Formats: sequence, structure tokens, C-alpha cells
Amino acid sequence: MTLPINFLRLTVAVVSTVLALRAAAADAVSPWDGDARTAARLIAGPAQGALRAGIEIRLKDGWHTYWRYPGDAGVPPQFDFAGSQNLGAVAVRWPAPRRLPEAGLVAIGYDRDVILPLEVTAHNPALPVTLRLKLNYAICEKLCVPAEAKVELALAAGGVAQDPALTAAQARVPGKRALGEGAGLAVRAVRREAGPERPRLVIDVAVPEGSAVDLFAEGPTDQWAPPLPVATAGAPPGLQRFVLDLDGAPPGESYEGAAVTLTAVSDREAIEVPVRVP
Repeated sequence: MTLPINFLRLTVAVVSTVLALRAAAADAVSPWDGDARTAARLIAGPAQGALRAGIEIRLKDGWHTYWRYPGDAGVPPQFDFAGSQNLGAVAVRWPAPRRLPEAGLVAIGYDRDVILPLEVTAHNPALPVTLRLKLNYAICEKLCVPAEAKVELALAAGGVAQDPALTAAQARVPGKRALGEGAGLAVRAVRREAGPERPRLVIDVAVPEGSAVDLFAEGPTDQWAPPLPVATAGAPPGLQRFVLDLDGAPPGESYEGAAVTLTAVSDREAIEVPVRVP
């Protein structure tokens, strides 16, 4: 039986398109590097001004890793892009984290697979960027162990296949707000008062109806180790009150006038609010 020429041409076109889509999808991710407990890879997204990419970390059930400020325990991930080509700058964005119990302490991080979005700027915009990342991070279950991944990915016009995953991760990156700003989730007020052992901040957070909210605090640099804010009673209707003991300053430093970053997280959104300690 002889097939019509038009049918053969259509078949060749369809096969070529499928192969091209598979190649594009393959180019949108690097191979995984890791083991059965955890692995990491780079993923790409379409350019929108800056090139878009992400670091995807896979975690076995029961394991967790850490946010940029790990809380009472753990270490934050470390990123080394020194081997990259045509890389002008890269900024790591952090989706909203969770409190994680760890051996009687409370860590801050992720207990499920996570994508850290990247904003990438080329040194020469006319040329592609090759990202080469050495990632050092820690994972914990009952024990904590170091993990490492070495991954590489060329960024150009591809990556459309991974865009939904990047978009979902980016949506969980806290938006920047000023104190008092926002119609839904918002940090409404911050005041200083004397505490039982040391001064503390009293922080009132507006909570969208039907949502729960949590709050995290970071110091001016990664040398500071503020405790986790504690939810307390006494807030007006529609607000959740937290207290933050002014503890954890490095030797020789003081909270007087210090810049503190507050990250408020609900099940619907997350915001990041810089404040000065009164």
C-alpha cells in the first residue's frame, strides 16, 4: 500500500515538531545531581527582561532543608556561580518558608520540594549565559547531613516547559511592603516595650479573613541571630500580635536603631517588611 505524499509530509512534520519540543524541554533543565535523599538541578524559563531560571531541590519524604535564615538550627544554602560564562549578576529569590521542629528547636525552611527562582543578568546581552552552580546545603531528618550538587545549564530562549513551576515558585516569594502598607496581609504596627528579661518588639500583623499567619525576623546581616517571634494574645480584631525578644545581636552590636526584616506568611500570600527598631 502506498501512502499519499501529503500524509507522509504531515507525518514527518509532526514527528519533527515532537522531537523539537522534546529537545526544548530537555534544554530547559539540567540533570539531577544527588542521591536518594536529595538532589538538585537548574531549570530555565523564558526571558522577561532578565533571564529567568531556578534551583530546584528535591527532598525525600521526612527530610527538610533551610531558608536563608535557618532559625534555631541548621545552615543556609551556599551558592557558588564562579564557573559560569557571560554571567553579569544573579539574584536568588526565596519562597516563603515554614517553621520546622528539629530536636527540640525550631528551624526555618522547607519540608517538601522547592524551587528557588533566579534573576540572571548577562554580561553581554547578545550572547547566551551558561550557569555553572556549586550548591552546598544541609538536609535533616532525625540526623542532619551536608549535601552538594554541581549543575550546569545554558540559558537562552528556551525553558518554556518549566515556566509554570517557576511561576508558582515566584508567587510564593514575599512581596516587598512598607510598614502599614497593604489591604490584606500587612505589618500594621511595631513598638518597643520592656520584656521580662530584655526589651522586645510588639508586632501587629493584619490577617486576611479565614487565614492563619506566621512571622519571621532577620537582623541587618547574617551575623545576627534573632529568635523566632512568638504569637501572643491581646491584638485588636483582625490582627495577630507577635513579640520578638531583642536578643541575638553579635558582640559589640545593639538593636538600637537596627534594621530588621520582618517576613509575614499566610496560606495565601507572603510579604517582606523592613523596619527600624525604635
